[in-house]
Amino acid sequence: MDKTLKIYIALLVLLIAAIVVIDSNRPKPIDWTPTFSLKDKIPYGMYVFDQEINSLLKGQKIRKFKTTPYEYFDSKYDYDSLVNDYRIKGTFLSISKISNFDDQSITEICSFVDHGNNAFISSEMIPNALLDSLNLKMDSEYKYSDSIYNWVANKKLGNQKYKIIEGVNNNYFSKIDTLNTTVLGYQNGDSTRINFIKVNYKTGVFYLHTQPVAFTNFHLLKGNHHEYAEKVLSYIPKRKVFWCVKDQTGEVISDSPMRYILSQPSLKWAWYIFLIGMLVFIFFNAKRKQRVVPIIKPLANTTVDFTKTIGNLYYQEGDHNNIIDKKIIYFLEKIRNEY
Repeated sequence: MDKTLKIYIALLVLLIAAIVVIDSNRPKPIDWTPTFSLKDKIPYGMYVFDQEINSLLKGQKIRKFKTTPYEYFDSKYDYDSLVNDYRIKGTFLSISKISNFDDQSITEICSFVDHGNNAFISSEMIPNALLDSLNLKMDSEYKYSDSIYNWVANKKLGNQKYKIIEGVNNNYFSKIDTLNTTVLGYQNGDSTRINFIKVNYKTGVFYLHTQPVAFTNFHLLKGNHHEYAEKVLSYIPKRKVFWCVKDQTGEVISDSPMRYILSQPSLKWAWYIFLIGMLVFIFFNAKRKQRVVPIIKPLANTTVDFTKTIGNLYYQEGDHNNIIDKKIIYFLEKIRNEY
């Protein structure tokens, strides 16, 4: 390797090292993705809310669950004909950008509330199945202003309006059932709209809110915005809170049927017994089976038979002189070759 090539290689190494150092020291751009994940410390994560929920909901026991509401609450229901009630009492809590509950979960949430419990859902998009059950309708309007003011209707909690710019949406409740619904909060962009309501549902209550961004890291740490979150959450009754954090913990939960099978003790053991049985079958019956090797008889020595056959041919011909001449020739040839 000549000197010039060494210099070029050294310069290339220095250039790569400089690029790595500069890139590592460059400030990373802020990630504004609205993940609403409890593990994310980015602006629209919910790490702060997760750490401070006991302070926001003082005196209330918080229980998180990572399954669907249907799977969680159905397992807590006592189907005994003398009971027919849930073994737990309290408030269902869900805060997410979009509430993508399946129909079974919506039915289960309504059943849970019907049995004297509550549900608090803060989401930009509330499932239509739930809106239809509560005789509600949501709409969205184009706003010319770049900010929205949010406040609660209860004057005892103060008249402060909180200006939210980052991450707000313009969804609101355009239709409510006035006989069963109480307006708890408003938002004002270009016009005043309802964004927080209380809906009486049979023997329970739904609390529905359309600005979940108020509970993200950015707004809980910005100025006095945490006060708005505290006021909204103050409507939750002082009971146990069952917080649905499905898809918000950073864990990937399979939606395959196996997840449900493994979550049920009887089905889980049936599955394990099946697997053990298959392994036993494979071990004892699935060995490679070889066909019986046939016995191959060795070839018989036919030299004597051949000699007898040739002898019989000459004997039948009766030409003894010919064979004597051949023997003399072969004998002399042998003497010449060997001696």
